Amino acid sequence: MLSMAADVLDMDLVVLGEFDDQYTARYVFDRLGIFPEGTVLTIETVLCQDVYQARESMHVPDLRQHDEYAGHPTVTHMGLLSYSGLPVTVGIETGWVLAFLRRQAGSAVDPVDIAYMELIADWLGNALYQSAQHELLQRMALTDVLTGLPNRRAAEERLHTEKARAPRDRCGFALALVDIDHFKSINDRYGHAVGDEVLKATAQRFEHGLRDGDWVARWGGEEFLFVLHGCTAQDAGSIIERMAGLCRATPIPTSIGDIALSFSAGVAAFGADDSDTAALIEEIDQALYRAKGDGRDQVRLVERDSSVLNAGQLRQAIAGGGICMAKQVIVDLQTGEAVADEALARIRLASGEIVEAGRFIEQAEGLGLMAEIDRQIIHQTMHHCGVRIGGGGAVDFGHFVNVSPQFLARRDLVEEMFANATNYCATCGIGPVKPIVLELTERQRIVSIERLRADLQPFIDFGFRLALDDFGSGYSSYLYLANLPVSFLKIEGWLIAHMRGDRKVAGIVESLANFARKEGVLTVAEHVEDAETARILADMGVDYAQGWHYGRPEVV
Repeated sequence: MLSMAADVLDMDLVVLGEFDDQYTARYVFDRLGIFPEGTVLTIETVLCQDVYQARESMHVPDLRQHDEYAGHPTVTHMGLLSYSGLPVTVGIETGWVLAFLRRQAGSAVDPVDIAYMELIADWLGNALYQSAQHELLQRMALTDVLTGLPNRRAAEERLHTEKARAPRDRCGFALALVDIDHFKSINDRYGHAVGDEVLKATAQRFEHGLRDGDWVARWGGEEFLFVLHGCTAQDAGSIIERMAGLCRATPIPTSIGDIALSFSAGVAAFGADDSDTAALIEEIDQALYRAKGDGRDQVRLVERDSSVLNAGQLRQAIAGGGICMAKQVIVDLQTGEAVADEALARIRLASGEIVEAGRFIEQAEGLGLMAEIDRQIIHQTMHHCGVRIGGGGAVDFGHFVNVSPQFLARRDLVEEMFANATNYCATCGIGPVKPIVLELTERQRIVSIERLRADLQPFIDFGFRLALDDFGSGYSSYLYLANLPVSFLKIEGWLIAHMRGDRKVAGIVESLANFARKEGVLTVAEHVEDAETARILADMGVDYAQGWHYGRPEVV
């Protein structure tokens, strides 16, 4: 709207600013690049202050001729000479001013232009009011009325965000479920009004006891859910124990006198490679009830086996044929048809349990075992491809598989792979473009891009294609894109998870799609978990999608 108004009125700068304790340029259209959006100034230094204080429009065709404004920095430093300021009413408040400025001075402001400015100001005031009402309703819907904390719905939405952010930041968090002991007896003895006082005071104490970035929500009744960033279960347990000690030592003041409290809690850690917060909440709920069953006023950590396989288990799995492939479908967003799948490494233990990659990949990298894991998964992928084509499947169906620098550096493994690929392709009658797509990721640091390209060149010459995994997660993604013949960009799952709630993130996703299309590169959105996200991605021009909305990985 500001851009359109600037074009119609031939203005160099249009600013919609908000006055509160200070002035903030909330929305800016700036042809000159001299006044950034978000600029904060003291009220007395702002040219618009008279419009704000008088609640009346002001039109000055030449600021140099104005006694008060001739020496204002707007004139002396920015070189802006023509000014029009209009108050913008939002509901019943007039805390905004719409300013139009240009470097060319005039003799008078055209009445038709003034009428147009007033129309724009009225429209913006109405739009701001509607937005404020919508935000108010959203806050009400996501806020517990009694305590002012996020309610359960808000907590579930935040958990979705936390879960999506953990793999990107490679930093997990801890969850704690806290329940006030004997709260029912407080309600029964003193009444619900006093019970409400206790809940509000407890919520305030919990909030004040948190570190920056951590948060707490009212999960329901007298239960509170904590999210503590960068914590192990033991660290989180210590934090909750400290809060429990303060709770015991300091009774809650109420209208009927002080009430002593204690609480019980269940605690667990959510790792960067974990995927299911709902299951974890069930576990901490069980730990909470163990604490209550053991006498209350206790903190219990979730009892689980070590989440990471040890070196012996990993070597045994590799040597004993325990490495297996899970495939996840990749779908064309325009047609809804499956066009490819991705091979994901899994380990099948002797007990039959399937272990996800998050529990062994970093360990394998540290032990130098990734090359052998890649070898087995690539071999299984080619076998799966051959079986599929032999059964009448389309030859252009893609099979994505991750490949590590450790594998590429092993000439013996690379030669073995080429021998297998040659045999499979000859049997299946595949043309120059092969179904196998090698995925490169930033997880492992490379020595040089030139060495990586040299290692990849034989695969490229053979007809394999390249995909960049987690594109947008770091600098190396762009280094790869600039130097390698990439066919697919797999857009980082964090971007996909956040684009519906952040217009800037959505803009990044759409820009990546537009850029890739111009370069003849296909885009694949990762972590697509619902139909609405898929629809938005399709409208943006993203080509393919992968995620739980279309299917979870299935062990072959």
